[in-house]
Amino acid sequence: MGDSPDIFGAEPEGESEAQPTAAELEAAGQNALFGAPAAAPVEPSPVSQAESRPAAPSTAPVTAPAQPYRVLARKYRPQTFGQLIGQDAMVQTLANAIKRDRLAHAFLMTGVRGVGKTSTARLIAKALNCIGPDGTGGPTIDPCGVCEPCRAIAEGRHIDVIEMDAASHTGVDDVREIIEAVRYAAVSARYKIYIIDEVHMLSRNAFNALLKTLEEPPAHVKFLFATTEVDKLPVTVLSRCQRFDLRRITAPMLKDHFAWVCREESVEAEDEALAMVAGAAEGSVRDGLSILDQAIAHADMATEGDGTLVTAAQVREMLGLADKGVQRRLLTALLAGDGADMLSVIDNQYALGVEPLALMRAQMDLVHRITLFQLGSRGGKGSEPDAPTAEEREAIAQWAEKLRPAQLHRLWQLLLKGHDEVRTAPDPLVAVQMALLRVMHAADMPDPGELARRLDDIASRPAAAAPAADGQGGPSAQAPAARLDWETLVESVENAGALRIGQIMRDYVRVVELAQGRLRYHLSPEYKGDAGPDLRDGLMQATGDRWQVELADAGEDGTPSLGEAAKARAEAETRGIHESPLVKAALAAFPNAKLLEHGRMDNGGTADEAPRYRQA
Repeated sequence: MGDSPDIFGAEPEGESEAQPTAAELEAAGQNALFGAPAAAPVEPSPVSQAESRPAAPSTAPVTAPAQPYRVLARKYRPQTFGQLIGQDAMVQTLANAIKRDRLAHAFLMTGVRGVGKTSTARLIAKALNCIGPDGTGGPTIDPCGVCEPCRAIAEGRHIDVIEMDAASHTGVDDVREIIEAVRYAAVSARYKIYIIDEVHMLSRNAFNALLKTLEEPPAHVKFLFATTEVDKLPVTVLSRCQRFDLRRITAPMLKDHFAWVCREESVEAEDEALAMVAGAAEGSVRDGLSILDQAIAHADMATEGDGTLVTAAQVREMLGLADKGVQRRLLTALLAGDGADMLSVIDNQYALGVEPLALMRAQMDLVHRITLFQLGSRGGKGSEPDAPTAEEREAIAQWAEKLRPAQLHRLWQLLLKGHDEVRTAPDPLVAVQMALLRVMHAADMPDPGELARRLDDIASRPAAAAPAADGQGGPSAQAPAARLDWETLVESVENAGALRIGQIMRDYVRVVELAQGRLRYHLSPEYKGDAGPDLRDGLMQATGDRWQVELADAGEDGTPSLGEAAKARAEAETRGIHESPLVKAALAAFPNAKLLEHGRMDNGGTADEAPRYRQA
C-alpha cells in the first residue's frame, strides 16, 4: 500500500498538477481584495474530454474572439521611453538618475493636455520595477516589457502600482489611506508607486496631510504626480518634488508621428491632411490622434485595395477650415481694396460651413507666416516660407517682398481686434464682414511713424525757403536747393562712419558753391583751424570720389550752416510762441513765470534747471 499524498505530499508519477504562475497568484490576490469578475463557464480539460468520448476531426475553423476597437490615443500610448516623442531632456535626466542611483522620492510631471504626463508616470513605474526577461534585472531606462511587472503595469493590474484620480478623490480621507498604506512594503515589486493624476485638485487639507509623508517617505515608496495646472499646487509640495515640464510637441514632429501611425494602420494620408491635423492638435499628441481617428472614419475608401485614403479636402471639411487657396484669395482682395470680391469669398465660405472665426484665424495665420518669412526667423534669410505647397510658398514670398513690416504689424493688430469682435458678436457673419472691411480700408493708411515723417517734411519746407540772418548777408536764391543737397551729403558722410567730420560739416561749414566733386565754403568764426583735409577725407569716404575743396573769398556770400539754420528755425518758433495771445495772457497773469520747453530753456533760465524740468 502506497503512502498517502495527503500526508507526505508525494503523488504517483505522471499525475502531478500544474503549479499556478505568478500572474495567476497576483490575479487571485486582486480578486480576493476587489472581488472576482463573473465566472466564465468551465470547459472540461483535454484529458477528461479524451476519456469521455473519442476524438473526432474538427470541421469548423477555429476563430479568435473579436477584440473591441481601441481608439488610436490608447492603442499607441507610449510603452517605452523611446516611443515618448518630444521630451528628450526629461528622458536623459531620468536615464542618468537611474544609472547613477540618484532617484528622487517624488516626481512631478506638468504640461498641457496630451503631452504624455500620465504615460511618463507609468513608464517611470515600469522602469523602476522591471526585472528583465530573466528575472534578474534592476531599474533601467529601457524596461523590457515582457517581465511580469512590466506587463502588469502596462495592463493596469499591478498591486504595488496604485493610480489615483485626484479629481474624484480630493479629501483628507483619501490621502489618509495612502499615509496608512505606505508603511507596508511592496507585495511583489521593487517599489510601491503612487501615481496621482490631476494632483492640483486635492484640497488644501489633503495637501497638508500629505506633506510629512511626501518629505520623508519610506525607501520603498515613490510618488508620481501629474497636473496641467502646476500654479495651483502649494509651494511646500513643489519644493518636495523633482519637477519635469513636458513641452508641447511641435507640428512637424506631430506630422511625422501621425504618418507613422497611418502606416501602422494601413491608411494612406496626404501630407497636407496630416499637416492640418498636426496644426489642429495644438501641440497635444492625444488631441491629434483623436482628430486623426475621426479623419480616418470620415475618409473614403482608397481607389486601390482595401485601404483608406485621408485627403486634405476631407480634413478641411471635417474641421471646418478655410481652403488655403481661398485664404490667399481673401487676403489678395483685402490688400487690393476689392470689397465686393472679399464679401463674395466670405459668403461662399460661410455657405460651405466654414465658421467666421475660422476665417479670421486663417488670415491671422497667413499674416504671421508672411512676417516670419520676411524677418528670416526660420533658418535665416533665404529660407523657404512655412507652407505645405509650392504655390503657397510662392505667394508668401511675394507678399513678404511687397509689404512693409509696418503694414504687416498693422494688419495683425486689426485682425486680432476683429477676431475678438467676431468671437463675442451676436451675428458672427456680420461681424467678420465689418471687421475685414475695416482692415481693407486701413491697409494703405500710413503708419504713425510715416505720418510723423510726412508732417515733419511739410513743416520743414517753409523754414528751408525762408531767409535766415547770419551776420554776413542773406542767402542767394539757390540757397534752399544747395542746403538740401548739402544736408544729404552730410548724412552720407555720417553714415560712412566719419561722425566727427560730419559734425564739422553740419555745425561750421557755410556752403558757397556745391557741385559734383567741388566744394567752396566759409567756416563759421567758432571753428579754429583748417577743415579742408578733413572735408576731403569725409567726402571721399561717402562718395568714393576725390573732391576739390577750397575756401571761398571773403566777399562771397554763403548759406548758413545746418546748425545755424536749425537754431534760426528754433528761435523763430520760440518768437512765434511768445507772440501767441494765450502765452502773452499767461505771462501777464504770472509776471515771474518762465516759458520752458522740453529739453531746453529760454535765456532767462540756467543750464542746471533743465534736468530738473525733465525729471518733473
